Amino acid sequence: MYSQYGHLHRIGGGHQVRLRADEPTLLEASDIDMSDMSRKNISSGAVWEPIVGYSRAVRVDRHVFVAGTTATDANGQVVGKGDAARQARFVLEKIEAALLQAGASLNDVVRTRMFVTDIANWEAVGRVHGEYFGKIRPASTMVEVSRLIDLDHLVEIEADAYIAA
Repeated sequence: MYSQYGHLHRIGGGHQVRLRADEPTLLEASDIDMSDMSRKNISSGAVWEPIVGYSRAVRVDRHVFVAGTTATDANGQVVGKGDAARQARFVLEKIEAALLQAGASLNDVVRTRMFVTDIANWEAVGRVHGEYFGKIRPASTMVEVSRLIDLDHLVEIEADAYIAA
């Protein structure tokens, strides 16, 4: 909601904060009551999760955020070396598994981000993305990056989902 007084924001605990349009406001983490918000971290069991401090996915209430996912199997081996389409397919299967663990599905995905190391692979990766999301059509972005964590990784994908009531 916007009025002459600025934006009215709803935060945890049903509280509302009015931000005046003419005064920038920062909320401290301690200002937000999250006691009524549930959080569930989803682990893939990857050895790097506790070392780096991340989760494969995080669910907060009806929102699910899947971390950047690469074509690395359970044994730490890169799947589909040299084949961006095969890597994208493997990645999307891993994303689907994480979503299912979080109580969501591909149908709940509202946004994806695709990172490719060679933009010439855009069509191959895009077609695989279309196989999974052609009817769902989330907001999506694809960008070229200079490299990923392993030189054999050609694609990395993130996904955000919202589970409708």
